[in-house]
Amino acid sequence: MYAHLLHLVRTRVERFAQFTADVIYDRAEGPAAAVYGAVLKALSYVFAAIVKLRFFLYDNRLFRDTPLGCKVVVVGNLTVGGTGKTPVVEKMARSLAKRGRKVAILSRGYKSKSDSLPRKFRRWLTQGDKPEPTVVSDGRRVLVPCDIAGDEPYMLARNLLPEGVVVVVNRDRVEAGAYAVRKFGVDTIILDDGLQYLPLRGQINLLLVDKNNPFGNRRLLPRGILREPVEHLRRGSYIFITKSDGKPDPALRAEIERHKRPEAGVIECAHRPKCLRSTDHASEFPLEHLRGRRIAAFSGIATPERFEAFLRDHGAQIVYNRRFLDHHWFDAEDIDEVLDGAVGAGAELVLTTEKDAVRLPDELKTAIPLLYLRLEVEILDAHDTFEEAVGRMVFDSGDITGTVVR
Repeated sequence: MYAHLLHLVRTRVERFAQFTADVIYDRAEGPAAAVYGAVLKALSYVFAAIVKLRFFLYDNRLFRDTPLGCKVVVVGNLTVGGTGKTPVVEKMARSLAKRGRKVAILSRGYKSKSDSLPRKFRRWLTQGDKPEPTVVSDGRRVLVPCDIAGDEPYMLARNLLPEGVVVVVNRDRVEAGAYAVRKFGVDTIILDDGLQYLPLRGQINLLLVDKNNPFGNRRLLPRGILREPVEHLRRGSYIFITKSDGKPDPALRAEIERHKRPEAGVIECAHRPKCLRSTDHASEFPLEHLRGRRIAAFSGIATPERFEAFLRDHGAQIVYNRRFLDHHWFDAEDIDEVLDGAVGAGAELVLTTEKDAVRLPDELKTAIPLLYLRLEVEILDAHDTFEEAVGRMVFDSGDITGTVVR
């Protein structure tokens, strides 16, 4: 009874969150959407003032960043969600590790349980010591489950075990970085989703732009998806145009050229589906396995349209589809709902994304095969620029500007 009530409350909250997302992405219509949009627009001006103040304080050294004594590479974007950061972080970490760097990835662990608000409050009441950063992987094994690590850090830790990459989660990424250097002797840190984390200064900024939705409606949060103005493209040492279909987009290229630093390289890449894997990792199938099959799809990611397009492009017929909010933690009732829908629609397979697969309940038993789609980043052009970027991360010990807007 309690579990059902909790599920009902969570469903109502998520419906409101989904309505908010629809307003932000200009998908909602009607009087309620118009009024709510006006409220969010007013709040955007407040957010803009806060953003400007933060940069002013760091720009003028009233707030100071903290050096860690090692190479720091920042991967981030100007918008919220959906630019494909995790596969890019994975590719860069693998490239650096193969060239002899001892790499650690730092993440805040979005929606992880590593240091929840109740735990912080309890520690404040008892004056307890601040816990050490959560080590998701020491480079030899994964040490904590997904709900503690967060979905993206857990996925990175699991995929990068062969390269010996350390993954550490903490809200305070200066502390996490210092811990990684001290504990594991890392010489290169990749700051995942760290462009807005000004206390830790990166020598190289990889700024990602989603080709399918570069800047939304060009408004700042919460009326739009921008965390910073579009002009802040100049903060990037390299601009990665992600999720590309390989077709030219002169307007986007021109805008990037207008705002970026003259010396900043531009790299276009695609997030390519590579294979299908069972959620228990016991089986792997080629993408041809989708052709002509009736598929039930579900996902909890920022841009589910791309995932669904992947399936259709490879010959699948989506007979049932369920979208959840980004980073949604699936419970038994969610999975029962998806499986009931899949069976009712006559689906032969149930498909989800790799990021969603790590958030599924443990020891999941399904009557229909449940697989996830494995993606990898493929550089489409400017291969020499990509190699130059990796080379600078490996060999260049000098300071590379780009973290704080000047």
